[in-house]
Formats: sequence, structure tokens, C-alpha cells
Amino acid sequence: MRNYILLVAIFSSSMLFGQQKEMVQLNENSKERKVDVLIDGELFTSYIYPENVKKPVLWPVMSPEGNVLTRSYPMVNKEGDRSDHPHHVGVWFNYGDVNGLDFWNNSDAISPEKRDGFGTIYHKTIEKAKSGKGKAVLVTRSDWKSPDNKVLLEEETKFEFISDGNVRIIDRTTTLKAMVDEVKFTDNKEGMYAIRVARELELPSEKPTKLVDSHGTVTEVKQMDNTYVKGNYRSAEGVEGNEVWGTRCRWMKLGSEIKGESVALVIIDHPKNVGYPTYWHARDYGLFAANTLGQKVFSDGELELNFCLKEGETVTFKYRLVVAGEDLNDAQINKLADDYSKE
Repeated sequence: MRNYILLVAIFSSSMLFGQQKEMVQLNENSKERKVDVLIDGELFTSYIYPENVKKPVLWPVMSPEGNVLTRSYPMVNKEGDRSDHPHHVGVWFNYGDVNGLDFWNNSDAISPEKRDGFGTIYHKTIEKAKSGKGKAVLVTRSDWKSPDNKVLLEEETKFEFISDGNVRIIDRTTTLKAMVDEVKFTDNKEGMYAIRVARELELPSEKPTKLVDSHGTVTEVKQMDNTYVKGNYRSAEGVEGNEVWGTRCRWMKLGSEIKGESVALVIIDHPKNVGYPTYWHARDYGLFAANTLGQKVFSDGELELNFCLKEGETVTFKYRLVVAGEDLNDAQINKLADDYSKE
């Protein structure tokens, strides 16, 4: 009987923690301006900072079975991708109004005569890149600059890439330090931690739009083909579909199926963030964003948050992105959120 109990305990432990931690490898490539994140030799994501993207991003993001979960456009012309919002690239962090400058909407598509209204985040250095069993850590530094090249904010970000079988986690901790007399984050709809997803993860929609083909040609489509489009949002409060936009809670799931693989993307807010719990700027066309600083538009004007840093002051934002090769249920996500809140 004693041996039986011991075997059950060992079996339960292996089921909970996984048989063996996978190797999470970071490969720096300064020439191509990126750091690849590999799990057992297969690409999970890349930290990229190309000159034609106005902030560092994670792109692409791959599922455990190797399916691309992020929109390919505008980095790659993939047939059937929407051609809207060229500033929506991979997974990113920025904001729509910092000292009157729009960091969110900036891209190469902005005409020269309008660029003085937009800010850019420039990658500076990689401070740490440590691979390991089950987890890798990447620490980077960037500058948030005005069009006249003045540094408004210094950013230090720590990415923790965690792998445990069918569930992968990206924990992002970003600290911003004010480098001028005052940095104002004026309440704005466009923010703050976001991912733009592949067509298969969008919510089915019949609205007309413009799609790109493999040659980059854009065509207006009046009737969308939703054959492989199976996405659906679900919030921590049980709200689903398009109704999640403008709601407020600690996590949001976008579940779908892609090439036969059930997948779930979950963004988890951290209780120490300013504005917690976050409002959700989540759209059916594939923008999935947590906006912890924007409140006015989401609350129909009832609330407003205008956050400010004096020179030398800092603020830290923490977000967890879960990438699962299964449709996680509420209990599983709540466990991930509870664990994260204790960090």
C-alpha cells in the first residue's frame, strides 16, 4: 500500500511539473537586429528591432505545434492578411499620448509632414541574454524619443520566456524612467500592451475590408471568407465576443483553432500596475490589447487617468502573455493569474 501511494505521488508530481524541462535558447543576431527564442531548437518568437518598425517588438509568435499566431503583415506579405494598421506588429508596448506625442500609431506609413506628432522607441542595448532549462531571460534597454531626438523616457525591459510542455509564457517587466522635467501620459484609447493576431484567430466578421496578397497587392473585399476564422474572446468575468471591448478585469483569453490545433492566447494584468485592473482594447479584427492607463473612452467619460512622472522618477508595468496549444479553461487561467500576482 505504501509503495502504491508513493507511485501515485510521483506520477501526480510529474503530471503537474512536466517530465523534463525543455531548453529555451536565446540566439543573438546583431546584424539582423534580432534575438531568436528557440524551444528545443524550434522558433517560439524573436525580439526584433528593425529600422522600419518604430518600436522593438516580439515577432512572430509561434504555437507549440509551429503555427504562426501573429499577423504577418506588414513584415511579410501573406495572402489573406488584413492590410490595415501597419503599426500593429507582433507583440508590443507603447502608448498613444506621451507629452502630446503619439507612440502607438507611428509607422513608415506616416507622411513626412505629419511625423512631428509621433514618437519612436529605439532599441539601445541587450543587457542580458541567458538561456536555460525551462526558462530564458532577456534584458534590453531602449529610449523613447521625440522627433527632435530628445530622450523622454529610458526603458529597461526584462522578458522571461518560460516553457512547460503545451503552455508557453512570456512575462514582460518594463521600467520607464523620466529623462525630462515632466512626462505626461494623457488618458488615451491607444495603448498599451498588445498583440496583433493571425487571421485564424480573429472573430468571424462580414464587414468589408482590404486584404493583401503574397505580392503585396491590396484588394478591397466586400464579403469576408470566414471558413478558417474561429476566434473568440472570453474575459475573467465571463464576457465573450465583441462585448469584451471596454470591459475591465484581470485577464482576457482569445481562443481559436489553427490548422487543427486548438490555441489560446491569454493576457494577464499584474495587480501592481497603475490602473489595475486593465481595460481591454480588444477588437474582432485581431487587435488584442490591455490598456491600463486609458480609462476615459472605455468608461464613457466617467473615469479619467492622467499619469505623470517627474524627472528621475520611474514606473514599472508587468504583463504575462500565455501561449497555449490547448483551449485553457477559467480555472487554469485563474491559477496562472494567481501565481503571477504573487511575483
